[in-house]
Amino acid sequence: MNIKITGTGSYIPHNIEKNEDFLNHKFLNRDGSTINAPTEVIVKKFKAITGIEERRYAKNDLNTSDLAFFAAKKAIENAKINREDIDYIIVAHNYGDLKDGNRQSDTVPSIASRVKHLLKIKNPKCVGYDILFGCPGWIEGIIQANAFIKAGIAKKCLIIGAETLSRIIDRHDRDSMIYSDGAGATILEATDDEGGIITHETATFTLDEAHFIYFGESNNQDIDEDRRYIKMHGRKIYEFALTNVPLAMKSCLDNSGVSIHDIKKILIHQANEKMDEAIVKRFYQLYNMEMPKGIMPMTIGELGNSSVATVPTLYDRILKDKLQNQEINKGDIIIFASVGAGMNINAIVYKH
Repeated sequence: MNIKITGTGSYIPHNIEKNEDFLNHKFLNRDGSTINAPTEVIVKKFKAITGIEERRYAKNDLNTSDLAFFAAKKAIENAKINREDIDYIIVAHNYGDLKDGNRQSDTVPSIASRVKHLLKIKNPKCVGYDILFGCPGWIEGIIQANAFIKAGIAKKCLIIGAETLSRIIDRHDRDSMIYSDGAGATILEATDDEGGIITHETATFTLDEAHFIYFGESNNQDIDEDRRYIKMHGRKIYEFALTNVPLAMKSCLDNSGVSIHDIKKILIHQANEKMDEAIVKRFYQLYNMEMPKGIMPMTIGELGNSSVATVPTLYDRILKDKLQNQEINKGDIIIFASVGAGMNINAIVYKH
């Protein structure tokens, strides 16, 4: 028995927010002081560092659970399974079912329960729950579903990563330009087909790193409102990721018995183009190798950072021929990897 991804689906919002749309924003430092640079320079520098030119925002009438449902429906159809046969629905997100203009996120019922409701699944033994694990949430959901199937308590699992980060960004924070909305979904099931999950690795760093990503007040201290926004210590995250993610990927690969030369693609969380490239380069340096050309597909330039949704949407887009000059063929060995709030890191070596 092998445990494989048999279906994928994604939902990319239609609203495009370009970098020039931020030119009317008044960006401030964390302490509220004025940044000593024109907004045009800030935006241009942002593009050079992150590689992001545009990002996607959900329509006002759609919530996180809606995006998750759209992606899930496509994954179920792609896998050609009966939705009533799904044993677990695992939804990775970080901020609940965010409604446009609402100051408070909604987490009861869980997004998984909402998705099951929207899918009209009647089977009460189909269990739905959410996972809060930062950006690595979808990969961790795959790891948990893999354990359920191995243990014999599940045969088919639906794992979703969905986020509407556009609703918790501080328009006075430069980092607000990173975040976006989207959803990706996968069906994981036991199969007689060759391939599937070979090894996985997860780690949580909290001694000094727990609050690298956090909820905080607006940089504009003149705003008197009881509202908090997603915040991060970008430099600390960058240094942490460059040190620890390549090591986790190497440990995962070494435990798999697969040669570094057999890796066809590395699907890494689309956090920051320069950071991701540096991580993968350092990973290959651990094997005294140069990073192969085309090994790391990227979507962050047009889709931004949608947290838990970046890896499953990237995977789906490649499989559906929606990413130019990128393909994954049957038998290809790929690595899924992510880093995010926690601070959490995980990786999977997978044979397609």
